[in-house]
Amino acid sequence: MKKVIYPGTFDPVTFGHIDIIKRAAELFDSVQVTVAINPSKKPLFTVEERVDLLKKSLKGFNKVSVDSFDGLVVDHAHKVGATGIIRGLRAVSDFEYEFQMALMNRKLAEDITTIFLMPHEKYTYLNSSIVRNLASFQSDVKDFVPRVVKEALQNKYPR
Repeated sequence: MKKVIYPGTFDPVTFGHIDIIKRAAELFDSVQVTVAINPSKKPLFTVEERVDLLKKSLKGFNKVSVDSFDGLVVDHAHKVGATGIIRGLRAVSDFEYEFQMALMNRKLAEDITTIFLMPHEKYTYLNSSIVRNLASFQSDVKDFVPRVVKEALQNKYPR
């Protein structure tokens, strides 16, 4: 069984993330979406909220599970029995950072492979920061996130 993890902050999850998850689920037997606890970031949503939003957004994805982790992604991959790490690439600007991280992860754990997936081109401009910014100005984000995420953003940024 080929299991992979898809780590990220997911603050919040977007249709771009979901597109990558769908593509990974088509390629692998099991995909574990893992909310990263990154002390250098100040997320809008708590870890628990992000896990809950992901679970609700991914209902019906049979081969997908959701959890969170703190520490090195390769250690988490080993812990859950994953052989690969999924990373999304939207644009060339993502590549340099992701390539550097993939090489470091390979140095730390040669048995874990990083797999780069590109989202559908309609999501290449989309990221969580843009969605949070739009929501903070009460813009409608329904084209970018699932309804449950839109509602959670509206609760964080009331009119």
